[in-house]
Amino acid sequence: MSEAHNEHESLIKTPKQLIAAVIAGFLVPIVIIVLLVNYVGNNALTGAGSSAMTEKAIAERIAPVAHVEVKDASAPRVYQTGEQLYKAVCAACHAAGTAGAPKVGSSEDWAPRIKPGYDEMLKIALAGKGAMPARGGTGPDDVTDYEIGRAIVYMANASGGKLQEPAEPAQPASGATAATVAASGALAAASGADAGSAAAAAAAMASLKTAAPATASAGGNLDAGKKLYDTVCMACHASGVMNAPKFGDKAAWAPRIATGIDTLHNAAIKGLNAMPPKGGAAGASDDDVKAAVDYMVSAAK
Repeated sequence: MSEAHNEHESLIKTPKQLIAAVIAGFLVPIVIIVLLVNYVGNNALTGAGSSAMTEKAIAERIAPVAHVEVKDASAPRVYQTGEQLYKAVCAACHAAGTAGAPKVGSSEDWAPRIKPGYDEMLKIALAGKGAMPARGGTGPDDVTDYEIGRAIVYMANASGGKLQEPAEPAQPASGATAATVAASGALAAASGADAGSAAAAAAAMASLKTAAPATASAGGNLDAGKKLYDTVCMACHASGVMNAPKFGDKAAWAPRIATGIDTLHNAAIKGLNAMPPKGGAAGASDDDVKAAVDYMVSAAK
């Protein structure tokens, strides 16, 4: 009987124990609630979406999708430094030596590449090699050969080399014709040319006339072809620069003429080997390009 009585006996035996139990009954739930509120509140401050209404987050959400930048086409071009182009493009591979790229700062990687000289290094950069695409993946309209050369010098000199910066190209005169600029683009696109050929092409460019290129002709004629030749094509074809068939050279033109005039027209319009589409004269019509081909062919028969 005594054991059965003890099982139902209260744990609270004194007034002090009763008071302590009452106080604990109130305080413990309150403490637990406060701790839970703090826990949930702190999570809300650091969790996903907690900064959705900040000024920065709102500004990012309402920012326009596109960014328009207006530039004065006649203003002198501001070239990137070698370091700027390296950080913007080249560092993606050359900073860590990704995909076999020579790591900047490693004289061991760069020494055999510096040895052939700047011209050979520039030629490889423009044409591409191994995993590296031509011009490091940039386009001639965005990055000039001069800027690529500066980036090469920056990386080489940061890796134990002592190369000199390439000379800055002369800014085109404000009255330069589109044909002259297009011919310059054709020269830049011929990235496989050697230094001697490039110098010869530069000399040819200096002697170009500034007359406007021929306007679209009805069916193409030798007069229109001669005008386009004089303003664009002669940069390479006058002296046979970059393996272009020399104007009037029957031996050089014979195998090309044998392929048919349509084949020659298509090659000139679409580009072939070192020659860019339309010889770099993007503004010329197909008829004018065909007329220029006809003019050169007629001189080689």
